[in-house]
Amino acid sequence: MARQLTIADRVISDDSAPYVIAEIGHNHQGDLQTAKDIFRAAAENGASAVKLQKRDNRALFTREMFDKPYDNENSFGATYGEHREALEFDKSEYQELAAEAARLNVTFFATAFDIPSADFLAELQMPAYKISSGDLKNTPLLTRVASIGKPMVISTGGATMEDVQRAYDVILPINTQLCILQCTSGYPAVNAELDLRVIATFREHFPDAVIGYSGHDNGIAMPLAAYMLGARVIEKHFTLSRSMKGTDHSFSLEPVGMKKMVRDLERVQLALGDGRKKVYASEASPMLKMGKKLVVTRDLPAGHVLAAADVTAKSPGDGLPPYRLDEILGKALTRELHADDAVTTDLLSEATPTSAGPANRGAA
Repeated sequence: MARQLTIADRVISDDSAPYVIAEIGHNHQGDLQTAKDIFRAAAENGASAVKLQKRDNRALFTREMFDKPYDNENSFGATYGEHREALEFDKSEYQELAAEAARLNVTFFATAFDIPSADFLAELQMPAYKISSGDLKNTPLLTRVASIGKPMVISTGGATMEDVQRAYDVILPINTQLCILQCTSGYPAVNAELDLRVIATFREHFPDAVIGYSGHDNGIAMPLAAYMLGARVIEKHFTLSRSMKGTDHSFSLEPVGMKKMVRDLERVQLALGDGRKKVYASEASPMLKMGKKLVVTRDLPAGHVLAAADVTAKSPGDGLPPYRLDEILGKALTRELHADDAVTTDLLSEATPTSAGPANRGAA
């Protein structure tokens, strides 16, 4: 079965253009207008989708973690729970953001970090669901999200192949619309730990799943390499400015970075071609200039039988190509030629004993 995933109206497959997810996370800082501004910047710079993260913080964190003091430069609350609550949007805000995404013609979905959040997103009829790397082992959540019946995109940071296989085995019997992202959960991830060749490994092990890349690396080069290795979904964190408050901004793409990455991914997709070697009209002039034809090396009389020393290859390439040299050696000229004149088949005839001897002796 060919791997294929459909998110909203986009079909993603091995033959498709890359599907680029702008991972906004909580880079909006809990501000609805900032979120809208990020949506607009992502859409304007070529993203296929914008994605948030949804948490039911009271259900997600232990009381100890929720109440833990969180006093640092990136904090939006006195405790970790207050910090997380300050970054959450409620149902009406999600509905407003969904309307904004529709207006911008960009797909909007979110990561569900817990079952209440999955149900929250299901009520909003999200077109797809993301599962974070931290929940790859959370089989109850995987089962619940799979049962919603929408496409699932799962990240695999901090996981073994056994962990990925387990998640695949849980999801596939329920939901065949699956994308598996190679991911390294460093923030940011260093190049030596990206393991992009795992993309090829995933493609071999999971032939009916679309494979992608979730990049926590800096820059735009690695997604291009990931696409070449077979990744068709590319997720990159996105922000309006890396100087904004928050932990994810430092390795997020800004609008100009997103624009360049999408541009280069589109170029790569076009440049790959279909695997058939072709000759293009655009090559005609350069090949005429750089190519070579067969010409005679010196003045030769009619009747002369061509030997190897009589012929060479010179530009431009508007005559008999050099690979046909063996066809003309031993043939007699039907008229005289001057140095650098092109040798063509209509100027040749089969050599005869009477024409070959005297003519070649006279030219020696």
